[in-house]
Amino acid sequence: MTDLEARIEKLWFRRAEVDPSDVESRMLVHEAINLLDSGEARVAEIDPASDQVVVHEWLKHAILMLFRFSDMKTMDLAPFEFVDRIPLKADFASHGVRVVPGASARWGSFLEAGVTLMPSYVNIGARVGSGTMVDTWATVGSCAQIGKRVHLSGGVGIGGVLEPVQASPVVIEDEAFIGSRAMITEGARVGEGAVVAAGVILNPSIPVIDSETGEEIFRGRIPPWSVAISATRPRKFAGGEFGLPCVLVIKHLSEGERHDKAGLNDLLRDHGVAT
Repeated sequence: MTDLEARIEKLWFRRAEVDPSDVESRMLVHEAINLLDSGEARVAEIDPASDQVVVHEWLKHAILMLFRFSDMKTMDLAPFEFVDRIPLKADFASHGVRVVPGASARWGSFLEAGVTLMPSYVNIGARVGSGTMVDTWATVGSCAQIGKRVHLSGGVGIGGVLEPVQASPVVIEDEAFIGSRAMITEGARVGEGAVVAAGVILNPSIPVIDSETGEEIFRGRIPPWSVAISATRPRKFAGGEFGLPCVLVIKHLSEGERHDKAGLNDLLRDHGVAT
């Protein structure tokens, strides 16, 4: 445990008795948030040995305490005005990030060089990898981990998971494509190179089913290098039989295989959906 981590955890343990005007405690929290903001630290990452998501809870503790130590302020960023406790990121050009008017990212999020933000939003604790496009009206929730060369299409909702602190955030791995208006929430995970069709809803309670075998292969997780669409599965209740949501994997790709846009649209159109 690093010295900063230990000090943050000690502060978290006695957080109820800490005065929000305590300058030393505030600076300690700011030090941790600056590590997130610069990309030197991250809330969560995949352990290559176990393939499990590891959550660094002390950084979530720092984020939660930041709200306690921060006052509401008016920020005039003509022609916009904001009233919030957390400032926005700035100086995008020097970091090689393109930000279209109407987009914003909070301090404590990290945008790697080569990221493009269309009018969209990235919350504190989130991390967005190089070459990723966050398209119009897409949102990247608190602590979400978005990989490199990902495309988050228009209106995509990547949920935030700040509490409980031990909960895994949403993870979208490298090269994934998330179709318009898809909702990936509550710590769900999309594997490397996966294609998620428009309108898919994925959370840890949603079963992911292989269309070839009919077997449930995951819950809340789309496997790498696959194409997934929204579907339903029949369930009987006292009032009748109803279709409950699931995600259907309709194709497995070779690792590194990419679809051209026309080919992808043809594949999805065959199943009555589109990107």
